[in-house]
Amino acid sequence: MQTQNTISLESSRHPTSILTRQARVEGPFGMIGMPMRFARNSEIYGEDEASEYLYQVVSGAVRTYKILEDGRRQIGAFYLPGDIFGFEAGETHISSAEAVSETRVIVVKRAALMVRATHEKDLARQLWDATAQELRRFQEHLMLLICSAEDRVIGFLHDMAHRTVKNAAIELPMSRQDIADYLGLTIETVSRTFTQLEQNGVISLPTSRRVELRNRAMSNRIMAA
Repeated sequence: MQTQNTISLESSRHPTSILTRQARVEGPFGMIGMPMRFARNSEIYGEDEASEYLYQVVSGAVRTYKILEDGRRQIGAFYLPGDIFGFEAGETHISSAEAVSETRVIVVKRAALMVRATHEKDLARQLWDATAQELRRFQEHLMLLICSAEDRVIGFLHDMAHRTVKNAAIELPMSRQDIADYLGLTIETVSRTFTQLEQNGVISLPTSRRVELRNRAMSNRIMAA
């Protein structure tokens, strides 16, 4: 589903994609953007589409990805509540974005936001911080892809722990296949690595999406990797 068409027509394939404008939202886009909802696995924008909008996640999660020449999917990033995405150096998106689960986002016209940021220092600072965060995550992801399979998984858990952890438990919104496509591994390798970490007492897996940190020394490794 293309965001441009959804906004211009005030409709989409999903009748719930436009939220009430009175919905309570938080963050730098909350007072100036349009709230929208996307169903699980639905497209927010596609590769090579015009990058007219920026987005902030309110709830749920978003993945950006490219389909490689050999047909494999490479996930570039995951965005969680509070994260801003859609930044591009050019006029078109270099990857596609999809909702990992049912997801609410705030959508803002990029050109209008840039104009407003020239007059509002706080908004300009928030956009700068979001851009710097995007660059940092890109660099960390690039370095992660040259590590061993175990270190890739531990690095991924480190990132998720810092972004989502509550009471030493990580709630993963994404599937094992998503994690594999993000880490450049097969789903079998990711599943085997999770099992090994569990057998070694590093983590426990009450469900496939809930990871609890158990071993203090190794948990500190994950939290401080």
